[in-house]
Amino acid sequence: MKEFPLTLQGLKQLTDIYPTPFYLYDEKAIRSNIRSLKEAFSWNKGFKEYFAVKSTSNPYILEIFKEEGCGVDCASETELILADSCSFAGKDIMFTSNVTSVAEFKRALKLNAIINLDDISHIETLMVSADYSADAKSGLSGKLPDIVCLRLNPGGVITYENKNILDYDDYKFGLSVEQLIEGIRILKSCGITRFGLHSQFGCHRREADYFGENARVLFEKAAIIAKELGIQFEFINLAGGLGIPYHEEEAGADIKAVSQAIKTAYEDVLDPDSISPVPLYFELGIFMTGPYGYFVSTVLHKKETTKSFLGLDSSTNSFMSPSRYSNYHHITVPGKEKEPCDQLYTVTGSLCENRDRFASDRYLPAVNPGDILVFHDAGAYAYSHANNFNGKLRPTELLLRSDGTIEQIRRAETPRDYFSTLNYPLKTEYL
Repeated sequence: MKEFPLTLQGLKQLTDIYPTPFYLYDEKAIRSNIRSLKEAFSWNKGFKEYFAVKSTSNPYILEIFKEEGCGVDCASETELILADSCSFAGKDIMFTSNVTSVAEFKRALKLNAIINLDDISHIETLMVSADYSADAKSGLSGKLPDIVCLRLNPGGVITYENKNILDYDDYKFGLSVEQLIEGIRILKSCGITRFGLHSQFGCHRREADYFGENARVLFEKAAIIAKELGIQFEFINLAGGLGIPYHEEEAGADIKAVSQAIKTAYEDVLDPDSISPVPLYFELGIFMTGPYGYFVSTVLHKKETTKSFLGLDSSTNSFMSPSRYSNYHHITVPGKEKEPCDQLYTVTGSLCENRDRFASDRYLPAVNPGDILVFHDAGAYAYSHANNFNGKLRPTELLLRSDGTIEQIRRAETPRDYFSTLNYPLKTEYL
């Protein structure tokens, strides 16, 4: 059973202070999950989680990860600025970007972040960003980073249980094995001697053997590349992809089993006398915070036509996961948890789109205007996907602290925020 950390009374007291809609994150649960991950991989010296900033880009959440000894995975200059503002620096920042500009590389270089190259052409862009040149008269100028990571696209198709999971040949990310080898040779010619390897296995997988099998493939390629180039990888970044169960009846990922499967592949492939021991990194997002965030909204209207529609005081522009990815999110009606779910509803917002649906044909207890709905598993790729379509404003974010207090970590947007980037003179009464 999916649970909500507040009682009905506590929730009503909260909504008296912070009207719905809002997001609520559970700090204690997030910290516990981080510690479980680190404990599961304690066998690997140097293991590190680089939390995917894009999944939940609030500095208060990032500070939790910093306090727990994690790094951050950034993909843009703005995310780098956010990381810097939270006092992440140097090897605590993994800059995993693509289609990267000079300005973004310059920012990453300034912060001494680990730069993860997605394309062989990015080597030249990185050199320009670092003002690097090799001149016969003046020697080397500019300063390249002392370590560079490269993102591998191994090619082919990942299959699992006779299903295609990821078609690398149609995947926009990463370098082929041949490009990666050539890229490292170019970087070595520029004086760089330390390298990391990165690859993504797909997303939303929870099976231990899936991660074990694909980690084995990556480790095998790492060993071949390292031997051919005469290098030792400083780390291997397994990226993200570890998912969560959205339906109540689904089993969550057993992180100890996932770790053991990866450990078996690690010990089988990475010979202690060659490139092992090598630290393993992750860039997990949804697995870290997804189950510990909730989207809370109030029923405004109940419309009876060919269906029973529940219209909320929010729209899917604030919580896009159900409409953009067709993800199922369990719904709790606080105070009615023990009532039978025998009423069929379609839960919608007020956008001018028929796809503006949080749930279609969902069985819930009898719901009336004024009832509060809690959407579970809204702690990642939720607020960060919110937008202003139809002039709708983004909601409040709240953090349930470990001591039971609740802190506002982002206020709701106002019309002033919405119009702030326009040059057009609006009526001051609206500002």
